Amino acid sequence: MSLAVTFATIPEMFLNLTDKYMQDERPMLVRKVDGTYTPLRYRDMRAMVGQFYHGLAALGVRSGDRVGLLAENRPEWVVTDLACLYHGAADVPIFPSQTAKQVEFILNDAGVSVAVVSNQFQLNKIMRIRDDVKSLKHIIVMNELDSLPEGVMSFQQVLDGGLPEHEKHPNALREASIRIKPEDLCTIIYTSGTTGNPKGVMLTHSNFVSNVIAAAKVIPIDDSDVLLSFLPLCHVFERMAGYYTAISCGATVAYAESIETVAENMVEIKPTVVIAVPRLFERIYNRIARMVEKGSGSKKKIFYWAVGVGRKQVQAAKRGGAGVLLRSQHTLAERLVFGKLKERTGGRIRFFVSGGAALPRELGEFFEAVGISIIEGYGLTESSPVISANRLGKQKFGSVGFALPGVEVRIADDGEILTRGPHVMKGYYRNKKATEEAIDGDGWLHTGDIGMLDEMGYLYITDRKKHLFVSSGGKNIAPQPIESLFASNEYIDQFVLIGDKRMFLTALIVPDFDALKEYADSHNIAYKDVSELLSHNEVYKLIEGTIQGTQKDLANFEKVRRFTLLDEPFTIENGAMTPSLKIRRKVVEERYQDLIEAMYRQ
Repeated sequence: MSLAVTFATIPEMFLNLTDKYMQDERPMLVRKVDGTYTPLRYRDMRAMVGQFYHGLAALGVRSGDRVGLLAENRPEWVVTDLACLYHGAADVPIFPSQTAKQVEFILNDAGVSVAVVSNQFQLNKIMRIRDDVKSLKHIIVMNELDSLPEGVMSFQQVLDGGLPEHEKHPNALREASIRIKPEDLCTIIYTSGTTGNPKGVMLTHSNFVSNVIAAAKVIPIDDSDVLLSFLPLCHVFERMAGYYTAISCGATVAYAESIETVAENMVEIKPTVVIAVPRLFERIYNRIARMVEKGSGSKKKIFYWAVGVGRKQVQAAKRGGAGVLLRSQHTLAERLVFGKLKERTGGRIRFFVSGGAALPRELGEFFEAVGISIIEGYGLTESSPVISANRLGKQKFGSVGFALPGVEVRIADDGEILTRGPHVMKGYYRNKKATEEAIDGDGWLHTGDIGMLDEMGYLYITDRKKHLFVSSGGKNIAPQPIESLFASNEYIDQFVLIGDKRMFLTALIVPDFDALKEYADSHNIAYKDVSELLSHNEVYKLIEGTIQGTQKDLANFEKVRRFTLLDEPFTIENGAMTPSLKIRRKVVEERYQDLIEAMYRQ
């Protein structure tokens, strides 16, 4: 185990960590200030949390209260989270991408009394709905603004307000920590369901702590590691893995400026571990593929030779070790190709952790061949979240590894994955019916995912239970693996399979516009805009050939017969994706109903 301290609650974890590292110069968090990455040491964070704790007390925050947290990743997010938890209050994290109407529902459903927001944009959402959220008493904004509306305080004002009490009572956090029990509510996280209103998942300190301890046993993070954090902290995956687990192992967490600057920030921070989602690996792979294709013939040959050597090296290592010739070839491949690829991640990456969606097997095997390790895991918000994970050096791509220590997993008669243990949520907030549907009388959480366990105990996810298609010919079709297969192609950005109760499969495809433009330019295809580009027969033939090549090994009933190219991506903003980047299949099918019906009329 690589935990730096022992603990039973999140406040106790932070207290013990800051006790241990109080005199160290090591940073706990790193963020960019005026263009330069600047550290916040453990003692700095201890002081800020103490001041904010007293500042919240002055506003009347007490045990059992709800505090809304609407902000991007930044140190103030962590300070707010910890200060709330020392009060015995539960925070309610909200995706910054959510609309004012969605925020209003969450604040009202949770009964939030204090809302802490990041900037003017998020503040505007709260100001539009504040009169409709009767429980809301105080609004705090993290950024320093030129002027504040009536009833709104700055983050610094709350810190300053708590300073006198913090200096007068330096042991307040220690005393407060004793009052927090493992079974106490820690957070309410609203899941972004693909239909209907979101449900509030209640997670206790015990839920998080059990998952942190189990994850630390199988994901080797220690106090020499630096993590780059860019997935939203309001999502349970980043919060548990990239925040709680990371700091509990004594690691440093650096915040990316935004999702768009991750590549640049990796080079600046030189992280050793990154928590990510498959979309990042798809983008990295597609960039590499385009770069290689633009190179000379000799450079292409060297690249593909090196990848082939990398694959042989991986297989040899699994059999017990490579021979002298293969080792020397691998050393050359490392110098000519792999080392240059690794420099694009900062040059120090030990491994990535992937979650949130299925990682296509081909991507995992490619990165493994070039010497970049990916540990894929699986879980749900309702399971705090990690249920299973591959072990470093024992990855089986296509699977999500073994169950974590202390976590039970079994497959129900209908193929659904069930899990039981201390990681399973307390329930859905104010929704007894949904809780009873999710957790049966024996304590098994029904995940809604279809899967299987192989003879070695590796868990495989085949699809979502409710997303299984049944063709008009009676064939059961799991769309997720097929969609993942196509989405890993360099010319395809997003791919939605259509076919439930239909005679055959069709697809709505959002191309990778950058890759397509590069292809058009290199083949002298003239176009004024994206719509005109997609209308070219040569472009259609390119995607058609890509589809045929990709699906050659699929069963006939799993093959895509027709497709439509879309000139607009599926996004959170246009309602086609949830805040956790899952496709809202029903919304997509309704929005493009005419195009879908046209494919079946042809």
